[in-house]
Amino acid sequence: MGYGFVREHQDGTLEALRFGVIRTRAGTAMPERLFNIYQELGRLIAEFEPDRAGVEELFFSRNVTTAMTVAQARGVVLLTLQSAGLPVAEYKPNMVKQAVTGYGGADKSQMQEMVRLLLNLEAVPKPDDAADALAVAITDIHSYRLRTVHPL
Repeated sequence: MGYGFVREHQDGTLEALRFGVIRTRAGTAMPERLFNIYQELGRLIAEFEPDRAGVEELFFSRNVTTAMTVAQARGVVLLTLQSAGLPVAEYKPNMVKQAVTGYGGADKSQMQEMVRLLLNLEAVPKPDDAADALAVAITDIHSYRLRTVHPL
């Protein structure tokens, strides 16, 4: 599971504070894997003290087993964020693509390069799940700015 912590500076520039993935061991029982995600995400929240969180909505069209596993992990993420008192915004994949590249049909390489540019990184963030998490964080920052400047 990817994560990314991004700070917006007063001048509007964005900075990646930390990004990476939370890994669990294959072959470990699902309850233990979910608990590991809960613990590690909780530790990261305590370390970085974010004021809000963005999470990508799920989109699966074929593999039901994978969808169920990912949905369970996503449920743990939402619970952990809620337990930490963080407001959570959820974004569809095409919304993330639109916010980061300006095009809702952007491919993975376009997304990764724009994340690199927007965060002024020397290289495309790796692994892919971490780059995806940074894209969601960027989307949340842009969306939050729009919601607070132009509330509905």
